[in-house]
Amino acid sequence: MKNEYMAYPAVVKKILKESSNTNTYTLAFVNEEKQKNFKALPGQFMMIGIFGIGEAALSICKIDEDGSFSTTVRNVGNVTNTIYQLKEGDKLNMRGPYGTGWPLEELKGKDILIVAGGIGLPPLRGIIDLVQKNRKNYGHLEIIYGARTPEDMVFKYEFGAWRQIKNSRFDLTVDTVSLGSKWECKIGLVTSCFPQMKTRNKNSIALLCGPEIMMRFAAKCLETIGFKDNQIYVSLERRMKCGFGKCGHCQIGPKYVCKDGPVFSYDEIRPYIHPL
Repeated sequence: MKNEYMAYPAVVKKILKESSNTNTYTLAFVNEEKQKNFKALPGQFMMIGIFGIGEAALSICKIDEDGSFSTTVRNVGNVTNTIYQLKEGDKLNMRGPYGTGWPLEELKGKDILIVAGGIGLPPLRGIIDLVQKNRKNYGHLEIIYGARTPEDMVFKYEFGAWRQIKNSRFDLTVDTVSLGSKWECKIGLVTSCFPQMKTRNKNSIALLCGPEIMMRFAAKCLETIGFKDNQIYVSLERRMKCGFGKCGHCQIGPKYVCKDGPVFSYDEIRPYIHPL
């Protein structure tokens, strides 16, 4: 019988520094058979932990051909602080993947709008990679990404390639810019980019991930231009402890974010999110 609580040893293969408090880690199971059979969908997450410290639910942002995957970690607590101190070759423990992914079948043939805020971009990176590698299967791609400052943005090394994706548009904005910093894009909330947005509601799907207040305002703005709730998908980040709906820490209404989500259609989850 499968033990859903069982964690397996893994190794840190590579570390990329994203910002002053954020790294992207490429991880792989130590057991070759476990690694070979590892499969995950964009939008799912892993439970990653250190013995004696605890576990954290971390989104999968990229899967390599050899089955290793990447996760982006912001140093915000005991577990993430411990992970942040690891070096290449160090070991940790993993279990998963858990949760629902983005609606991959529903995206085919449609225009895709991605709206991400802060550390909300990593769960959406897999969708960008998917469209980039299978361009003819999707319509127009539009990416709107916002962060507190230019320095807080993740995956900056990918921006050039993303701008080169055919039939796409890439827009950036930040809340503030330090005095003397060079910044040529917008200053403001992600919704400040919406007036220039090319995506329309017809034959489109919007994928949102970021602070919950950002997603609520973005969804409301999309509704004003004709998007229906079933055209909008959000990824929620709640305090997930077990990963499969047993502990109740991530419960929102009758839903468990770890099991029923973290990806939800907006019409499914809207009644349980505080209204504007």
